[in-house]
Amino acid sequence: MVNLYNPLGKISMTNDYFAQLVSAAASSCYGVAAMAAGGTTDTLKSLVLGADFKDKGVRVTDEGGKLVIRLHIKVTYGLNITAIVRSITHKVKYAVEEATGLQVRAIHVSVDDIVG
Repeated sequence: MVNLYNPLGKISMTNDYFAQLVSAAASSCYGVAAMAAGGTTDTLKSLVLGADFKDKGVRVTDEGGKLVIRLHIKVTYGLNITAIVRSITHKVKYAVEEATGLQVRAIHVSVDDIVG
């Protein structure tokens, strides 16, 4: 949960909100085939909840008032991975900063698989 304080009070945003926002922004980028399971937690969740769940491959943490986003993705075979990652980074940063008003410190994108 990320808390934002303004003159009118406190605003709390859940991890589910960030997961949906980041996942939608990343999935809409050209070349992204799917979100990938990011570690053992996601693997266990996929066994229990099914193949797709809203925070699959997305981790958002608050470090010093700025967000750090970690993504795990699958890309389409034959495309430039560097260009895909650059596109994701720009789009996710823009989407999160516009929707929440919070600053993004870093976005770490891991390409876990190449889908043909």
